[in-house]
Amino acid sequence: MLKQKLKSFAAYALILVAGLGVGLAAANVPRWLTPAYEEGDYSSYYPDAKTQVVVYATATCPFCAKAQEHLKAKNIAFVKMDINESPKAKQDFIQLKGDIVPLILVGNRQIRGFKPEVLDSALEKLH
Repeated sequence: MLKQKLKSFAAYALILVAGLGVGLAAANVPRWLTPAYEEGDYSSYYPDAKTQVVVYATATCPFCAKAQEHLKAKNIAFVKMDINESPKAKQDFIQLKGDIVPLILVGNRQIRGFKPEVLDSALEKLH
């Protein structure tokens, strides 16, 4: 009798662990399938020839603030475009198919969200 209960408990535990594993994997599939950045010609979005980094952001976004702090810590000059304050910034954000802030342009790369390792890689390629 005890042996049968232990087998049942083990089977239920195995099903629970398998279900949690599948659930965690399914939640991460979109992230795994999304490229870290997109390449393209973004030169028309830079305000001048010297500017190599543009951050489309909002004032209330904590990840936007982290991205800007990250760039400042590395002494990288950038232009912040607040999509809630500037109609041009909002228009550019829409043209770039922006769906998340920060949206960061570094040279010919577009990075959606704050991903420090991807941002650093783009900055290294830029220099």
